[in-house]
Amino acid sequence: MYVLVTVLVALFFTLFLKWFKSRRICLDAKRLDGKTVLITGGAAGVGKETAIALARRGARVCVTSHDEQKGEAALQEIKRESSSMNVRFWHLNLANLQSIRNFCRDFLKSEKRLDILINNDGVPAVLDWTDNGFSMCFGVNHLGPFLLTNLLLDRLKSCPPSRIVNITSNVYKYQKLDFTDLNYNIIPLFTYCRSKLANVYFTQELARQGEKNGISCCAVNTGPVVGDWTSRFSILFRIVMYVFTSMFFISCQAAAQTVIFCAISDDILQHNGGYFSDCKPCKLSPHVQDAGIAKKLWEASEVMVGLTSSPREHLASRTR
Repeated sequence: MYVLVTVLVALFFTLFLKWFKSRRICLDAKRLDGKTVLITGGAAGVGKETAIALARRGARVCVTSHDEQKGEAALQEIKRESSSMNVRFWHLNLANLQSIRNFCRDFLKSEKRLDILINNDGVPAVLDWTDNGFSMCFGVNHLGPFLLTNLLLDRLKSCPPSRIVNITSNVYKYQKLDFTDLNYNIIPLFTYCRSKLANVYFTQELARQGEKNGISCCAVNTGPVVGDWTSRFSILFRIVMYVFTSMFFISCQAAAQTVIFCAISDDILQHNGGYFSDCKPCKLSPHVQDAGIAKKLWEASEVMVGLTSSPREHLASRTR
């Protein structure tokens, strides 16, 4: 009897995990012929799956990576899997503000359209610093996309209706921003949560500023994803995480479904600045629904990346 109960419980658990890991799907069949899409971090994981899906729908897809060798290999895979030759790779290092500026300068010279920007690239909870002295999580997950988006805004405005998709995580709810120390970098997990919270605030303020120019935007929670993010850690940690993620995390293809949905579906237009998960809008935690904080973060971020010379009190950075 005990063995039978154990088998039944194991079977139920296995079926539940199978359902959990495959529940995301975008059913919108909309085409993107004539549209140009830029996906940061499009050479791996969710970004690559999104690139394949959008290239199949006829879009011109530009993908970026800080690793040129990996990027070129991914480019060939995306072309092969999507049966599209209208895909291009660009080198971009979001941990370096000059790299972002150089990329935007070259991209704007080369590409005449930008209809969809997907800020997908990011880093996990790591204790490290960017080339400009920002905590790696806050710098790459928020400040990098913030600068990139601002430098490309005019091109997005010239191609209405355009949209911006920012990748975040539901861990945003576990931290609050400290404007006396935005560059906090002591406990990596806390820094990561704050960077994901910043993504949500950035999306909200971006929606308020961009709506009159035909730009809509949303924040996407992809869910826990099986990917190559553990490559930064030790072999033992990677083995443990492989076992754990194989059981509880979803595939990159499944995780990409909400990103694809938000990139193509007209259903998101009535939820401008919203937060999406499982291809549907979701309610945010109460502490995130504060337009004042969103605007304050925008102003502080402008100073941190050098877009404005506002008073230094906006800049809350930590000395390395």
